[in-house]
Amino acid sequence: MKTSGLFLAALLASSPFMAQADGALSGFDVAEDLSRFVFAAAPVFDDGMPAYGNPFVTQGYVYPAGTLDGGVEGTLPDGSAAFPDKVIGTWTCDGYLVGDGMRTQTGTMVISRQIIAFDDGDLLITHGPELADVGVEVSRAITGGTGDYADAPAEIRQTLLGMSDGYGVRLQIELGARGYVPGADETDHTNWDSGFPVGPMPAPSAPVAAQG
Repeated sequence: MKTSGLFLAALLASSPFMAQADGALSGFDVAEDLSRFVFAAAPVFDDGMPAYGNPFVTQGYVYPAGTLDGGVEGTLPDGSAAFPDKVIGTWTCDGYLVGDGMRTQTGTMVISRQIIAFDDGDLLITHGPELADVGVEVSRAITGGTGDYADAPAEIRQTLLGMSDGYGVRLQIELGARGYVPGADETDHTNWDSGFPVGPMPAPSAPVAAQG
């Protein structure tokens, strides 16, 4: 039986993998390549792990949303992508350890910048906190974008799916605040009426002659 176009449209509209009308994805997954996690020589704990204030940089792979559901690892032990045919971009993250550094058990562990470089050339840049808590959502600010992401919403929602020794973090990222629907806000704010006159002001009227 053929699926009707109406049913297919409704199915896509309810999918977390849906692309926005302008081509930007509404969400995606990230798998860190821990072999590319590099941090400064100090400050560190006695065991050599980074402590509060330590700067770092790391990279990973961007996958379509849902790829890492159910605890699936996105990288292999040698750091290569577990699903090379599904990779849609590169994730680069730099920032500073906060809280109790790598020993943080709950709350904000790092303050970071993330640059998502999609294979089609588009970029998405976000700034904000990252949590040590698995399954807890945190908001980050979108501070830049190009191509399909030039008009991205103001924030993303990020959830840590898990962290494994030798594999790094696994993240789920969704664009927009909760309840955001891609392409739903079509308001032309340039036509907003403030109630104040705009444009050229009328010429002042001629002065009235003094009565003698």
